[in-house]
Amino acid sequence: MAVMTDRHVSLWFQLAGVHARVAGPVERALHRRFGIGIAELHSLIALADAPDGELRMLELNDVTLLNQSSVSRMVVRMERAGLAERRLCERDRRGVYTGITDHGTHVLRDAVPVYEGCVRECLDQLAMAPQFRSLVHRLRRAEPQVPATWNSHRE
Repeated sequence: MAVMTDRHVSLWFQLAGVHARVAGPVERALHRRFGIGIAELHSLIALADAPDGELRMLELNDVTLLNQSSVSRMVVRMERAGLAERRLCERDRRGVYTGITDHGTHVLRDAVPVYEGCVRECLDQLAMAPQFRSLVHRLRRAEPQVPATWNSHRE
């Protein structure tokens, strides 16, 4: 008996499987080498790409796909690690931004190649698995939409 007959649902199920099999090893590699996770790395990328290297918390919610409370806790961890700092808005003293620090920029520069290599390695392994081969092939053919300055973090 085939439980999932809808093609879109089956594809979504495969995508969730690929995500889980990539995110775990990537998280572990980033934590082991740099003490950060994927959400922190994505935040550092977004902060580095932002004007003046800073974003409002709501903008970090959009980047990380975390809720407001989780983003607040993440920013506190990033501050403690010296990766980010809170900055007052010059135009509106009530506004608070999160900005990338020099240390955050250095960690980002070192972490991006590890991140990319780990993602590539995981996808290479998944491309050999019959249940994921087709989806991985499609993902690799897709036109990536990455931040304009992504390559500037890879010196």
